[in-house]
Amino acid sequence: MDSEKPISSRSKAPHESLPDQPSHSRWIPLLHLLFVVLLFCFLTPYEWDRVQSEDQNLPFLTRFFLQMNVDTSPYFILLLLSPICWFIRPYFNFKFFSKVLLPKLSEEWVRANQASGKLDFMAICLCLLVSSCSLFMSVWTASHIVNDELKLAMGDLPPAYHDEYSYLFQAKTFLEGRTSFPSHPDAPELFDQMHVLNEGKMASRYFPGTGIWLAPFVSWGHPYSYWGHWLAGAITTFFIFWTGRELGGNGVGFLAGFVIALSPGMAIFSNLLLAHHPTLVGLALFLWSFLRMQRTYALRDAILAGIGLTFAMLCRPMTAAGFALPFGIWLVFLLIKSCLSKQDHSTKPEAQDSKPKRPAWVLTTGLAIPLSCGLLGLFFYNQSITGSGWKMPYQLYTDIYTPRHVYGFNNVIRGEQKLGPKVLENYDKWAENLTPALALQNVQNRFLASLQWTLGIIPLGLAGLIFLITECRHRSRWWLIFASIISLHFVHIPYWYDGIMHWHYVFESGPLWALVFARSTQTLFRIWRQIGRPLMFLLWISMLLVAVLTNLTSISPLWTSSKLETMVNNVAFSKLKHFQLQKMIQQYPKIEKPALILIAHDPADRHIDFVINEPELNQSVLLGRYRADRDEPAKLQSIFADRQIYLFDVSQNRLSKWNGAFWERI
Repeated sequence: MDSEKPISSRSKAPHESLPDQPSHSRWIPLLHLLFVVLLFCFLTPYEWDRVQSEDQNLPFLTRFFLQMNVDTSPYFILLLLSPICWFIRPYFNFKFFSKVLLPKLSEEWVRANQASGKLDFMAICLCLLVSSCSLFMSVWTASHIVNDELKLAMGDLPPAYHDEYSYLFQAKTFLEGRTSFPSHPDAPELFDQMHVLNEGKMASRYFPGTGIWLAPFVSWGHPYSYWGHWLAGAITTFFIFWTGRELGGNGVGFLAGFVIALSPGMAIFSNLLLAHHPTLVGLALFLWSFLRMQRTYALRDAILAGIGLTFAMLCRPMTAAGFALPFGIWLVFLLIKSCLSKQDHSTKPEAQDSKPKRPAWVLTTGLAIPLSCGLLGLFFYNQSITGSGWKMPYQLYTDIYTPRHVYGFNNVIRGEQKLGPKVLENYDKWAENLTPALALQNVQNRFLASLQWTLGIIPLGLAGLIFLITECRHRSRWWLIFASIISLHFVHIPYWYDGIMHWHYVFESGPLWALVFARSTQTLFRIWRQIGRPLMFLLWISMLLVAVLTNLTSISPLWTSSKLETMVNNVAFSKLKHFQLQKMIQQYPKIEKPALILIAHDPADRHIDFVINEPELNQSVLLGRYRADRDEPAKLQSIFADRQIYLFDVSQNRLSKWNGAFWERI
């Protein structure tokens, strides 16, 4: 049934065609066979190479089940079972499931409730269940022990990435009722902090949405700052459930929410103070409200969609633009159609809507008003920091400190023509020159990582192919979901870096993939029910459970580390480095406070930078950037006469004290 059409509980739209119509059933076995052959050809080389790499003295089956590849091996086993599941056709009849539960999960149930205006208690219970599951996953991930000696969990540690400290700087600045703080009057460059503009004013280079989201949680102190992202994950799951319900019923909403709630990538990012989770809150609200607006033509839905998109724009504008592009195109076509015909030819409003549907221009205005307010606020925010409403702190930071990181092709070549005296040379040279070949490689990396970290390459790859095959005959709102995935990847093609975990630039495609997976599952279950293949249900559910198990658990000796645990340990490496430095500052008895500790960073490690200070530069221990060719200790001592000066060499893990004549190791 096409979910984009308002359908009463009594009848279906006359033009609809079901994917499981008997007239097409002759193609179904052939398509199943084609999928089995393609999967076999794809998975066999990986499994053969894996088995051959093990100790040849072991029996073949032992080698096969030893240290399985979690991305391929379990699915290869399920693939071998697929012929059995296809040809054996037992009869099952669970009356509670078929008569009570299944109808309440269906799209028809939702449409009937929408038509009657009844409260759907089933939907409320399911959305609360998946939201609670998301919250539990975030907390459980934070509780993973990453240092056995000190019994430190991931949530006990400080942030890992430069960007996180910049967002914290921004949140703390906002908590003081400001958008920036003045740079140090005598030695400003000493306190150059990664991703913090320091040109007379110190301010995060990033857009203000994330700082606004973090501010109330940061005010409570560590580790409460992570609660904001845990809550953001639960809110995102909440809205993804209602989005899936809007498109395909309670079952689709529940499955999409379940996939997102248990996604290892979502769990990891909910414990990183980056912009992605706040962005997802806005985008999830936008997605649900926009789809409702398509059905109801209600002004309130348009305004809610505008509010959600505005907040996402204030967090990650490029991501918000890429995500919303297909929906914007749909709205433009609706406006053109309305103008040409002088009236709306859209479907009639639902029975529960007592008010008449709004014209297209009213809906567009409802979306545009919050966006206009957000852009106006951003204009004044830019002006308060850079002096020009048209000049973003992000752009100014790139121009001054990291010109090779500029957006677009040939970034290194273009950036090297604009090198200035304040370029962070070591970090700036990390950039690769973006060519079409590198861009193509980045797209491939981001695509595979988005499948891998959302659920799994095989489950979501299959779901995507099934979606394309089964939806191609329908003019469905589901195409907006798929188009949003494509456009999100498209707008990030002109950036040289593929992202954290090869993924973070297209991280927000995760919930969209969960929706695609839920839709494909709904379609397959209809087909298998129509042609009487009950074991295929169990095979598909087994694939989902295998994905969850390999993502979240380890079963030795089959696989010794889950995807989640592997990434937790990866992220914990940087977190522990920051923790160790902070512990030394707090507890080392030979550090006389107040102090200024100059940091000589390890040139071999571009991604851990310890120069992190409070926006006011007033804490008892300040951290400064040591430049041996510029900073004379005697001069610094005269500037900071009230502070004892130290030098910490990161590569040698050595702390020295300035005794007035030379650096004395302590």
